[in-house]
Amino acid sequence: MKKQFLLFIIFSSLANFLFSQGWQPMGSRSMSLANATVAIEDVWAFHHNPAALASLKKIGAGVSYENRFLLKELQSQGFVVAVPLKKGVISFGGQTFGYNQFRTYRTGLGYSMALAEFISVGVQLNYNAVRINPSYGNHQTVTAEVGILAKVSNNWSLAFSTFNITRNKLSDFAEDRYSTVLRFGTRYSISDKVFFLAEVEKNVDYNLRFKTGFEYVPISNFFVRGGFATAPIEYTFGLGYAFSGVYKLDLGSAYHQFLGWSPHFSFTYQLK
Repeated sequence: MKKQFLLFIIFSSLANFLFSQGWQPMGSRSMSLANATVAIEDVWAFHHNPAALASLKKIGAGVSYENRFLLKELQSQGFVVAVPLKKGVISFGGQTFGYNQFRTYRTGLGYSMALAEFISVGVQLNYNAVRINPSYGNHQTVTAEVGILAKVSNNWSLAFSTFNITRNKLSDFAEDRYSTVLRFGTRYSISDKVFFLAEVEKNVDYNLRFKTGFEYVPISNFFVRGGFATAPIEYTFGLGYAFSGVYKLDLGSAYHQFLGWSPHFSFTYQLK
């Protein structure tokens, strides 16, 4: 009974933190950077900003896992596949969150392209579903996502993305809707070994969230990451290693001052 009460408190008071209605970041690299990754250009951009995939030159794929607060009921899994075309990049991915009494799903198809050398755009359509205890049924809808990324200089980028721009309804009760999330962020590289991130995230139903992170490469193919976010306060850190320039393993965790640790990992493959 105590465990069920704890889950109820978490779901009802930290819905924004748990990303439980539609949008959810994926990939251990992003999570280790406090998910301040709207301006990060890697294969996991499928889950953060479709425009940031436009620079991808090689086929990439990845799988991700996170266990929020070490509770099996708060697990999330995700995957992504991105394929460069003659013009643009097409991507496919998905994620699931929860357990057998409450589970959310998202599967999407995206397309990204560069409009000019310094600016790219991306669009994505997602199938979203929420399944609650069989006595409550389930709900499905299709949401839209758009993004843009601008390179101010060789070491400075700005990016913006919006998830669920159509404000799709989850139910008619109290205007309950799938999350609409707006993100604006920047990436600044000090050198080939260090870059910093800053981002503002606004879920229309919750307070503004500020996030920041950094990545440092002390030796070749080895990555050290850290981050911080507000509303709620969260500290993150992680490590990554690239094998033979093809495989990449990322590990990390987030820490909430009251609810504890949330470990995560991801594995990424990219053709040479």
